[in-house]
Amino acid sequence: MTHALTRRLLPVGLVAALAAGLTAGAAIRIQRPAPAAGAQAGPVAAGAPAATLAGSIARLQRHLREQPRDASSWAALGLGYVERARVTADPSLYPEASDALDRSLRLRPDGNDAALAGRAALAAARHDFPTALAEADRALAVNPYGARALAVRVDALVELGRYPDALKAAEHADATAPGIPVFTRLAYVRELHGRTGEARRVLRLAAASATDRGDIAYVRTQLGDLAWNGGDARAAGREFAAALRADPTDLGALDGRARVRAATGDLAGAARDQEALVARSPLPARLTWLGELRESAGRRDEAAPQYAAASAWGALAWANGVTPDLETALFEADHGDPAKAVRAARAEWGRRRSVHVADALGWALHAAGRDAEALGYARRAAATGYRNAAFLYHRGMIERSLGQRAPARRDLGAALRLNPSFSPLHAPRARAALASLGGAP
Repeated sequence: MTHALTRRLLPVGLVAALAAGLTAGAAIRIQRPAPAAGAQAGPVAAGAPAATLAGSIARLQRHLREQPRDASSWAALGLGYVERARVTADPSLYPEASDALDRSLRLRPDGNDAALAGRAALAAARHDFPTALAEADRALAVNPYGARALAVRVDALVELGRYPDALKAAEHADATAPGIPVFTRLAYVRELHGRTGEARRVLRLAAASATDRGDIAYVRTQLGDLAWNGGDARAAGREFAAALRADPTDLGALDGRARVRAATGDLAGAARDQEALVARSPLPARLTWLGELRESAGRRDEAAPQYAAASAWGALAWANGVTPDLETALFEADHGDPAKAVRAARAEWGRRRSVHVADALGWALHAAGRDAEALGYARRAAATGYRNAAFLYHRGMIERSLGQRAPARRDLGAALRLNPSFSPLHAPRARAALASLGGAP
């Protein structure tokens, strides 16, 4: 659902599992923390087309009208709603997912690891990561080899900022249920520790082992994101193109291609890609990026509707059990009310201490003019060794506001060297700020 956080769970082979009404043993894929205003942080999962999911869900619904005591099919239906909500960016499906998973557990209260893992996936989708971790542990107590629960457990630990535990969990999952879902998580945890070479090696192994077109697209998108985060737009473009050849419906690859097109000067192509993307999946980060693309071209009147839609999503999320405070903090810091940004970021920091939340709280405090306090959080965002151009930009701008010219030159220059096109709106601002300090990328 947005930049630094929201890991959506994508079952590999979910459509087949839904059609059969079975979930046991189904693998899953995840989404990187989604990009917030002006930043890409971290894995975007490929998904089955919304129409295909809708058909599979409809078949399960028909089956359950005839066989209402089929616990496995209720679990599959719940997971289908979670995935459809992820694909369509419609959180109003989450209460239906919860009802279906709860019904599965009422019908089979013991040994129902599929429903427990589904509840873990639902909690993660709603950004309730403590519950996601607890439900994943319950599922693993029933089935220690459950790929879905193993993967959600890694996701939850990452989002809670428990990175050493997340690495141990990813390594345990690799030893227990090796495969693409685990490989991509292991790569992401290593990236968060600044070990991008290891992350790339793991993803290349995953790409070499992938045979399903959706898996191929997903892994190539992850490789594209890794290349993009390191500033290699050409390599990123090749990976996103390969992903779209494998699966033209891949949302993450379409998002990535838009960023690459903007970075290489094809602003019209970037806008077309992002318009197509938000028509299918209007997540706030994607809407915000499109708005920033238009604002960077001097078209503020065309940016305003995108920002309004991104802001409105938060109310829909809250109404359906999602906690969107991280998205809210980043959006409000850049495009809205700094005081609201600080309140949201502090609330999220009270729930979890990830590097993404630290960065958001620092940036919100900066927007509110509280730079002395902001700098500590900006520094905490670098604690794991994770290299992110937006994080560096945020810290550099905070240092500049505090009159710390040398550190500001260092961090703004590092941001632009790492990824000179990290944001259509903020990268030019970084260059202008660096020039005002007498520095150069």
